[in-house]
Amino acid sequence: MEHTNKMLLKGNEAVVYGALLAGCDSYFGYPITPASEIAHTAALLFPRLGRVFLQAESEIGAINMVLGAASTGRRTMTASSGLGISLKQEGISYLAGCNLPAVIIDIMRGGPGLGNIGPEQADYNQVVKGGGHGSYRCIVLAPASVQEMCDLTVLAFDLADKYRTPVYVAADGVIGQMMESLTLPEPRAGKLELPDWALDPGKDRNNLITSIFLKYDRLEEVNEALQEKYRLISKEEQRAEEYLTGDAELVLVAYGICARLAHSAVEQLREKGVKAGMIRPVTLFPFPVDAIRQAKKNAKLFISVELSCGQMIDDVKLALDCAVPVKLINRMGGNIPSIDEIVEKSLAALNELKGDNE
Repeated sequence: MEHTNKMLLKGNEAVVYGALLAGCDSYFGYPITPASEIAHTAALLFPRLGRVFLQAESEIGAINMVLGAASTGRRTMTASSGLGISLKQEGISYLAGCNLPAVIIDIMRGGPGLGNIGPEQADYNQVVKGGGHGSYRCIVLAPASVQEMCDLTVLAFDLADKYRTPVYVAADGVIGQMMESLTLPEPRAGKLELPDWALDPGKDRNNLITSIFLKYDRLEEVNEALQEKYRLISKEEQRAEEYLTGDAELVLVAYGICARLAHSAVEQLREKGVKAGMIRPVTLFPFPVDAIRQAKKNAKLFISVELSCGQMIDDVKLALDCAVPVKLINRMGGNIPSIDEIVEKSLAALNELKGDNE
């Protein structure tokens, strides 16, 4: 039988294949719907390849195991959904404060509280704005397909190591649960070298990894260095997909499943004579402000399409600096807007804007 690198997988399963191909050494987690297939697949595949899989006693335990593994320079990861991500926030703050690389997968479900297992994008604020205590940020990648669930997980490990920072792969429950064809990327060649900063029990490196700095001036220096790193990330790592934005008077901004719906809505709006386009943020932090500012040259209206109360819309407004009006199309509670709904509400928003200008 001819070997093939194509597979039919769920998005959650694709994450695990991406992690293994990226050279991830260890997975520490706790299952939660709609992310449980990540733990299930990792439990199956990691031990087969001589990697570490451990189901922790809790989400708090899992993130602190990630902290320990990351301090030894190993590529390590965890995964959860909104409730579990909330519990992990203290540990993620520790990772950021210690300048440690790690990958966290967040498959977003309905909230707040226990909510339900339907898809939402309402974890945006906690993963994009820091979430835990202190002035820190995490790189956040937002896949919109099963292929990207794999590819962006590989990228997440590379960025985590490059900047010594936690990196999220944040997807709504639809992207995590949907099944599509996947072409596996090439694996990382050979064993990754242990970085100079890492702890190594077998060698006397005199390395110290800590996030406690009792002298105020020293902690201020640490914070200033972190902010400088985030400025560099914002400059170098913005990623976005642009669709028909060159002449667009109406620009939809959406990520995850909303971006796939918005893409079709743009095509229907074009058929109705509306010059519509779409920007899909691939990085939620750094937010693709350059792409949004470029698209505003012809735009009369931006619309943020979200599965939340409108958490991303603030970043769209900040990027535009009040130069163009911004409206919201959203659903919550596990509901997803239809393509027709996006088209109808977009036309209504355009008509309202036209009435305001007359």
